[in-house]
Amino acid sequence: MPLQHIVPADYPALLAEKVALFAADFAPYGVAQPTVIASAPLHYRLRAEFRMLHDAQRRVDYAMFAASDPKQPVAIDHFPVVAEPIYALMPRLRELLQASNTLKDNLFQVDFLATLSGELMVTLIYHQPLGKRWEAAAQGLAETLGVQLVGRSRGRKIVIGRDWLLESFELNGRALSYRQIEGSFTQPNGGVNRQMLAWACAQAAGLGGDLLELYCGNGNFTVALAPLFERVLATEVSKSGVQAASHNLAANGLDNVAVVRLSSEEISAALAGSRDFSQLKEIDLAGYRFSTLFVDPPRSGLDERTLELARGFEHILYISCNPQTLLANVAALHATHAVSAAAVFDQFPYTHHLESGLLLTRRPAQ
Repeated sequence: MPLQHIVPADYPALLAEKVALFAADFAPYGVAQPTVIASAPLHYRLRAEFRMLHDAQRRVDYAMFAASDPKQPVAIDHFPVVAEPIYALMPRLRELLQASNTLKDNLFQVDFLATLSGELMVTLIYHQPLGKRWEAAAQGLAETLGVQLVGRSRGRKIVIGRDWLLESFELNGRALSYRQIEGSFTQPNGGVNRQMLAWACAQAAGLGGDLLELYCGNGNFTVALAPLFERVLATEVSKSGVQAASHNLAANGLDNVAVVRLSSEEISAALAGSRDFSQLKEIDLAGYRFSTLFVDPPRSGLDERTLELARGFEHILYISCNPQTLLANVAALHATHAVSAAAVFDQFPYTHHLESGLLLTRRPAQ
């Protein structure tokens, strides 16, 4: 992880700067003042990874990298942006690693994952093969710390306990639960993510009809949005993402969602009738009455084929991790859709990154 300069007193001003830049960029498209979802100024990250630094005295420390010298690791004593359970665990884990040559030798990296509901997982990544001796030591470590633990080396993964956590929280009177799998993407800022889901649900309320969701991941938004629509068709290109989303939908008792493993380009081609896909053989694609498209794309934004697909929808609910590609996509859609609502979500305080959300509504026919 990059080394950050953390001064909580500076946070409001830093966020205001990011919001002002966003508002100025999107002002030509009717965004006067977006809804602003701020983060807690400390202890907001539910996942983090640290390089492990070994010195000549065989001491092991967590390390990060300064932007001015990204190849030189810098030892750190604490990192107050991680969630409080991770923050409390870090020194305990380091001391236990320090006391065990079996656990610390050739240790390259440590990853942490936590949930709002209080579960913890630690992944230890090594440059050497892991054997029975390591597994016995890791078993004791996991029991002492009360965490799920995963060991990784080239071509091998050893799980002590389980390799997933169960996240659960309340949203709009519903109790939502998600299985979060080790090594898969999860939202880093749990508090902001919950508010982001609430904002998306508020925009989707009353739209009705069926929903097409692209880039659904583990179903983070799907689980929240599904009750607001008659049916949902969700797509994701990652096999593990499809499996996690299917599990999370079933765990939340949602039976109006079909998840298929297709890219945005492939589902666009399927809906245009230009290609057939075996993944859709049990899906009555023509039977859907889509009113809304929901997208949460990678930083590159939407490609031209997906933009063409989007132009056919009455509503586009767009969550973005890159304001610049979002701006380009809004410009491409401006002739057919206008911005009805806008919000920014500060998932990454003290950085230039800013998540954002827009509801785009089709313009009246000329």
